[in-house]
Amino acid sequence: MAFSKLKLGLPNLSSSDPALGSTNPEDVDEVDGEGQNILMGIISQLRPGCDLSRITLPTFILERKSMLERITNQLQQPNFLLEAHNSRDDDVNRFLLVVKWYMSCWHICPKAVKKPLNPILGEYFTCYWELEDGSKAFYVSEQTSHHPPKSSYFYIIPEHGIRVDGIVAPKSRFLGNSTAALMEGVTKLTFLDILDKNGEPEIYTLTQPNMYGRGILFGKMKFELGDHMIIKCLTTKMEADIEFKTKGFIYGGYNHILGDIKKNGESIYEISGKWTEVMELKSLVTNKKTVFFDCTKDASPLPPLVRPLEEQGEFESRKLWMKVTDALLVRNHTAATEEKFKIEDAQRERAKLREQENVDFHPKLFRPLSVKESTAPGSDKLEFVIYKDHVLNRHRNDPQALLEDILTIAPIVPGQNFTPEFEIPAHEKIKP
Repeated sequence: MAFSKLKLGLPNLSSSDPALGSTNPEDVDEVDGEGQNILMGIISQLRPGCDLSRITLPTFILERKSMLERITNQLQQPNFLLEAHNSRDDDVNRFLLVVKWYMSCWHICPKAVKKPLNPILGEYFTCYWELEDGSKAFYVSEQTSHHPPKSSYFYIIPEHGIRVDGIVAPKSRFLGNSTAALMEGVTKLTFLDILDKNGEPEIYTLTQPNMYGRGILFGKMKFELGDHMIIKCLTTKMEADIEFKTKGFIYGGYNHILGDIKKNGESIYEISGKWTEVMELKSLVTNKKTVFFDCTKDASPLPPLVRPLEEQGEFESRKLWMKVTDALLVRNHTAATEEKFKIEDAQRERAKLREQENVDFHPKLFRPLSVKESTAPGSDKLEFVIYKDHVLNRHRNDPQALLEDILTIAPIVPGQNFTPEFEIPAHEKIKP
């Protein structure tokens, strides 16, 4: 179906929709005395440092979206990416805008301590955006591994030659009164039409801060980001090292950041402030300090648009978890637990059947990188790539061809139908 004939006026289905009521359940801290006792019962069986990925946590600490959808929180300020793309004659300003884009969305998270639903193996999520300038952005993701959990994703704005590939591989740890999600993986940003002297696209790599849930055993539960986040431009040799500072036991505050931005190894800017409020940028050349981004005034997040549930597939995130998220919406944790168990038990049965038949799992939308591909700039930690990568690379200078290629990967916009090819494992669809 031609893109121009598709209707793109879906209502926003994000958790901030007024139809969900004035109180967002994601913001309600439900760890009361009974909840604390349930957590204590689970945690009393754990040792500090142990892996939490196989531990079933109570549903009252779950967010009403899968990790595959949660990743899109980081993509909700595309205006800064478009500005960066338009700043093609100023390497430093372009890099600063990429940093602003990546820093501008960490504040989009539940106010209470909530974790996203763990995607099951083979689960996928697609969505799109209608941008202010009339262009479109598209997102495709899939759970490519379950133990350990790995979520692969692909995002593109064809009209502007902006592409993002990534993988999120959280490692959960119990730390006593805290839990940690050590966020391994990488985001690879490519400006397809900003070329270096060799004619190769400009590439950035971006890591994530780690995530902590404090006050699990005693005190008030609190979500924190911590440790270092690194952003590098492999083309211009610029780098940002930003530390997300966690509150000390006695001293310090919440949500502070401090970092520096270097060009050719020399620090040229310092960034500081709070990732939830105001971040400031100081030039180390002029000592002038300016507001870099004010989450309370400048934030204008653009939530994704998603196809109606009746058009979605069995393993598509919102349809798959619908009964769980509906129960969480009304805080019916008995029903949420029962429905969640059904989904996870069916996953165990499928895994058991594959083992009996000596069959490996293969993703439908992403394929493993070859050894040669993993040596390409920015790709050494990706592990998986969208299966039509080679076709997209051939058409990287043709926005219309890119658009047509993207819409054949999977249904993304309303009115698209599943094709027989969709069910074929990705590694069999296109050979490198």
